[in-house]
Amino acid sequence: MVPIDGEDMTLSVYGLMRTGASGMTAQSDRLGTVADNIANASTVGYKSANTEFSSLLIDSTVSSYASGGVETSVRYGISRQGTLSFTSSAYDLAIDGGGFMLVADPAGTISLARAGAFVPDSEGQLVNSAGFTLLGYPVVDGASDAVVANGTAGLVPIDVKQAGLTAAATTAGTLTTNLPSAAAVVAAADLPSANAATAVSSARSSVVVYGSLGEQKQIDVHFAKTATPGEWEMSIFDAADRSATGGFPYGSAALATTTLAFDAAGQLAASSPTTIAIPIPGGATMTLDLSNTSQLAADYTVLSVNTNGNGPSDVTSVRIDSDGTVSETYANGTSRAKYRIPLASVISPDRLVPKSGNIYETSNGSGDLRVGLATAGGLGKITSGALENSTVDIAHELTDMIEAQRNYTANSKVFQTGAELLETLVNLKR
Repeated sequence: MVPIDGEDMTLSVYGLMRTGASGMTAQSDRLGTVADNIANASTVGYKSANTEFSSLLIDSTVSSYASGGVETSVRYGISRQGTLSFTSSAYDLAIDGGGFMLVADPAGTISLARAGAFVPDSEGQLVNSAGFTLLGYPVVDGASDAVVANGTAGLVPIDVKQAGLTAAATTAGTLTTNLPSAAAVVAAADLPSANAATAVSSARSSVVVYGSLGEQKQIDVHFAKTATPGEWEMSIFDAADRSATGGFPYGSAALATTTLAFDAAGQLAASSPTTIAIPIPGGATMTLDLSNTSQLAADYTVLSVNTNGNGPSDVTSVRIDSDGTVSETYANGTSRAKYRIPLASVISPDRLVPKSGNIYETSNGSGDLRVGLATAGGLGKITSGALENSTVDIAHELTDMIEAQRNYTANSKVFQTGAELLETLVNLKR
């Protein structure tokens, strides 16, 4: 007969009870994640949690088995895309892709978020339901600051306050024209740059621009074909300085003059300038893009003309484009980009650390932060007037809840059996 070792038997029963308790704890953790998921089934941008189990074994011998237990770990399906539901607010933002918006708490700590239910606060800053402020890059002179690819420097709160009049000076523009190849040559003494009473131009247009205080101005753009084949002079004058007859001579010299050269195909030659800097009277210096100007066998035609800047006007609406550009539209019909919303990513988004308020922080497991612009680098696009729904599936959660409940009961039976065995073992001494 095999001798009975009371100490080994007692330890084995204790191990049995610990294993049962471990199983109950694990199923309790699972029920906790199920409860959280169900509670957040309607939370915007919420990512469902899932409890995963791994075995915890203790070394056994040939003659006896040492029961172990189970360990739990919670995994958040942060990389899973929720469905989009559309709203009537342009400030509601959803990301269609894998990126995250950058938000800041009142203390200035920056975190990642997918919850995009933003509204303007008393200062005009976009704040979501958890009190986090949306961040972006300011747009200056038509361009946003360079993105800091591995950090958050340069980000500021996005302000959509619509109060007071706003004006902006013209600093950039585009003029696309076709100059008639059959135009007559203008003598050197009669070129527009000479500003003589006899000066003539082969083609002429006027362009509206804005000064520093939003005052509307006009500049006259004159083109004249020179004696050099394929060469045109371009001169710009202040329209306010026109003569009494409405043309030359102007009361002051040309604001800017350049010479355009065309190749055999009628396009700007490689040696030709493609821009011209024009100092606007009472305003800034405007850089006018001429790169698509041509010289073909057709009449003088202005194909497109665009300038930035605007006169004093109220902001009537704010638009957020899919690339994250936040633009203001004014009562006079003009529009101006004000911010650019960046998106961030990490190598392993499911290893981000969830925090209260439906935000995430980076960890060693998630990898470092990478920042870029929407619609580029796989970050996804921003959809204005939409929200990302929770990824919780109620039917799946209820199934998990029933399964966890049954497993908890089974583990409690194991614990109860261990307790009965221990009582029997103790009674052997009586």
